[in-house]
Amino acid sequence: MAEPLVNQYGADVPQAIARMISAVFPAFEARKFVADALKGYDELALMPRGKHMARALQRHLPPDYPTAIAILLASLDQPHGRDPGLTLGSFLYLPHTLFVAEVGLDHFEESMRAQHALTQRFTAEFSIRAFFQHHEAATLARFRQWASDPSEHVRRLVSEGSRPRLPWASRLPAFQKNPAPVLELLELLRDDPALYVRRSVANNLNDIGKDHPDVLAATAKKWLKGASDERRWIVQHALRSAVKRGEAGALEVLGFGKSAEVEVSGARITPKRVVMGEKVNIAFAITNTSSRPQRVLVDFCIHYVKASGKSSAKVFKLKVLDLAPKETVRLSKTVSTAEMTTRKHHAGKHRVEVLLNGQAQGLGAFELVLSA
Repeated sequence: MAEPLVNQYGADVPQAIARMISAVFPAFEARKFVADALKGYDELALMPRGKHMARALQRHLPPDYPTAIAILLASLDQPHGRDPGLTLGSFLYLPHTLFVAEVGLDHFEESMRAQHALTQRFTAEFSIRAFFQHHEAATLARFRQWASDPSEHVRRLVSEGSRPRLPWASRLPAFQKNPAPVLELLELLRDDPALYVRRSVANNLNDIGKDHPDVLAATAKKWLKGASDERRWIVQHALRSAVKRGEAGALEVLGFGKSAEVEVSGARITPKRVVMGEKVNIAFAITNTSSRPQRVLVDFCIHYVKASGKSSAKVFKLKVLDLAPKETVRLSKTVSTAEMTTRKHHAGKHRVEVLLNGQAQGLGAFELVLSA
């Protein structure tokens, strides 16, 4: 089993930060800061460790915020002694960003300068949320400027930091209710030269679609007019969740708005009784019953049993078929029932469906059991 990532974020992190600050601010009491930061540290998860250190920084840096943030920024590129190849290497700067979010709300300009610098070393996508909640108009205005920043990291902050449903972060209810200000930012970035930024644009648009499916479909349709291959990729990536949900607007944008004229036959789910941790194979045939060629979007979903006994559908992407008249194609997919960090399995009957242009059709079921 892989080592938990939080193990890369141990006592060496506050020690490294203390060395960096001491190099530019000799009056910093490094030992006291480290001792303070490590109180209860081991019991905390990753993000709480960052917040814990941010609060320790507040207690040990000068109480005047402009002075304190100037010291932190001066320390950013000092030697720290940590392995730069660590998966969480850039998370060294997580406490710095959270310090800005917790202490710097009343100092907009100083905090914006700090986040502009920090996002080029880590990311300010988490810390910027507080500024949207307290200084929405000013933060949006700054983001419009940063959308043309020379740094792709700063441009990505514009699209990632404004996501209404950013993972690991508080939501932005104002933008969930009215995504228009965010869409204005995404318009500025939809043809960004960096894939790093374009992927973030797609993820933001995907977020918007969870609250406003009609807005997502309309934006996708608009963006596809005269679109480059890169922008087409953004649209397809942004529509992925809506397609999984079988939303008519998203499917229509991609050319799958009509019901497929096909027949499903020869469905086989093996084994019918699956021991937890084993694999199950799902196979079936699709025949074009029309006298015309058809392009058909084929996915399938498993209705996973939850701890409550109810079920929750998980859609798996399968294939886009270009079927000649009367042509038959057989498809299959093997799925593991091994425990995952993202899904906990429970015993019970799991229904399986095929999705044809978003419309569900039953294939059968398998019984998941704890042991043979």
